[in-house]
Amino acid sequence: MKTLSSRIAIVVVLMLLVPLSLYAQPNPEAEATYKEIKKRFGFVPSFVKAFPEVGIAAAWDELVALDFNPNTALPAKTKALIGLAVSAQIPCRYCVYFDTQSAKLAGATDVELKEAVAMAAVTYHWSTVLNGLQIDETEFKKEMGRVFAYAAKPPARTDAPLAVVDAPTAYKDIERTFGMVPTFLRAFPEVGISAAWRLMKTVQLNPDTALTPKTKELIGLAVSAQIPCKYCIHFHTIAARNNGASDNEIKEAVAMAALSREWSTVLNGSTIDEATFRKEVDMIVKEAKKQSKQAAR
Repeated sequence: MKTLSSRIAIVVVLMLLVPLSLYAQPNPEAEATYKEIKKRFGFVPSFVKAFPEVGIAAAWDELVALDFNPNTALPAKTKALIGLAVSAQIPCRYCVYFDTQSAKLAGATDVELKEAVAMAAVTYHWSTVLNGLQIDETEFKKEMGRVFAYAAKPPARTDAPLAVVDAPTAYKDIERTFGMVPTFLRAFPEVGISAAWRLMKTVQLNPDTALTPKTKELIGLAVSAQIPCKYCIHFHTIAARNNGASDNEIKEAVAMAALSREWSTVLNGSTIDEATFRKEVDMIVKEAKKQSKQAAR
């Protein structure tokens, strides 16, 4: 009896030492998802495997429905540029690399990539000012109402553009552009308002950049949504609509920001090896190009 009892005790101890994962039942939904991912990418990336099996099917379906879907309101290039802009200011080195390659794959030029990142920077810049100086939100919304009303019916001008070289000329040019000098711009240090205003005007408000005004405002909205900045969300939502964005495009811009945040959290929280990640992204891009060529035949 003692010998039998000893054997039973040993078996119990060994069972406790064996990882519970060995006893786990296969997850058919996860296995089916991995097969689908392998079919699309040629392999299952390590960052996908870092996601819990119990949720990978839903997480993958969300990516396919929003990011990889060619039939969304936003084109692939815009979605990738939104992802890049959001990733740049999280900041997430993994996502910046992935979204840069995705944007290039979708036809984005180097200038468009730079402008997307710059738009993210300008948005975060003014979000910092608005929140840090605790600008009254109700007053801000009222002032933006006046700004947008003025922009809808600007007065005819025959005079030459104003050279902005100091605070007085900056305030004068702001008033010419917005019909007033909003509180948050007046609150900015006078010593820097000239340069800050020129930056906003040449990047965000410039209609002649590589990115369209609508794309820039959708980028601004996406960045604002996950900072988060209620002031900026209000401004960029109206500005995007005024530049032709539909409700679906606005919703998709915000959803793309959420996706970028989600996968950035997974990648950084799982401490995925960056060199391996970049190699895998290069493999994904190579496979996408291969499949695109085959589809074109």
